[in-house]
Amino acid sequence: MKPSNPLRGWQVDREAISWTGHDLQRPECILAERDGTLWSADARGGVMRIDPNGTQQLIAPKADKHFDLSADAQTSLLQGTLPNGLAFAENGDILISNFGTDALELMTRQGEYKLLFNSLDGKPMGKVNFVLRDSRNRIWITVSTRINPWSDALRSTLQDGYICLLDEKGLRVVADGFSFTNEIRLDAKEEFLYVAETTAKRVSRLRVQADGSLTDREVYGPGNLGTGLIDGITFDSFGNLWCTMIFADRLVAITPEGDALTLLDDGDPATTAQFEADFATGKPMPFSTLEKTGGKIAPWLASVTFGGPDLKTAYLGHLRGSRIPSFQSPVAGLPMVHWK
Repeated sequence: MKPSNPLRGWQVDREAISWTGHDLQRPECILAERDGTLWSADARGGVMRIDPNGTQQLIAPKADKHFDLSADAQTSLLQGTLPNGLAFAENGDILISNFGTDALELMTRQGEYKLLFNSLDGKPMGKVNFVLRDSRNRIWITVSTRINPWSDALRSTLQDGYICLLDEKGLRVVADGFSFTNEIRLDAKEEFLYVAETTAKRVSRLRVQADGSLTDREVYGPGNLGTGLIDGITFDSFGNLWCTMIFADRLVAITPEGDALTLLDDGDPATTAQFEADFATGKPMPFSTLEKTGGKIAPWLASVTFGGPDLKTAYLGHLRGSRIPSFQSPVAGLPMVHWK
């Protein structure tokens, strides 16, 4: 008999949320290590290292000072260097998908910087969003759109996102035609690649072939996950796929059976309703609508990372707060390749 799903009937206890870090800038993606160290994307052009004792250190080639939400939220969130998705290279260096410079970057833990790619087949790559390394040391990269600013691509009528693979054959496109390609994840056996299609409000998956090609594309779970736009996804050890719905600031999970469970709803109903009305027009989203959305726990909720000694601490990445909220999950996360 299959064990019951730990997430059925469970929701995040707001009163039990803890906080990590201070004065962070756009902690969109978080990496956790076995010793308790956290690495958070930072809009100053690098990452913030947060040690288990709370000591933190900005690691960046040169600190960029453009990010100031109180002075100019639109410029801060749409322009300049915007480290987004993070992954550890095999040697421990940090791969950075930079949503602002439209590039895949590499930085050592001491802050030495190297540009890896900002063009493909002679054309600018576009909004490089996320990066993922698999057990074969292949690097998977998502590009959300070639439209700049990215807010103009937040519409259901656009499908110009794509996925790249970097391996011994070089960098190449392996799938395209996505609705604002965002985070991607592999299942425990690395049989399928799961894709958050932000402006389609859904997850798609593709079968991973031995040569890295992707086939048999299909929608995984509900065709529409409801209010907000899907941003980050991550698996737990039971097989649930956790999903963040940015702007509505909802946390949901797609069960192995394909059901969607709501784990947290922190959005503002009025501003979410306005966002949904503007999104339904199919036209580019006004930034004035965007900036009013979001909740209080992890404003513009963007990602989930499992950490802690038992992988049961869930950290929430977001775009507009200065601390990282976390809570205890009833089920451990699926270990990432660097954890193994």
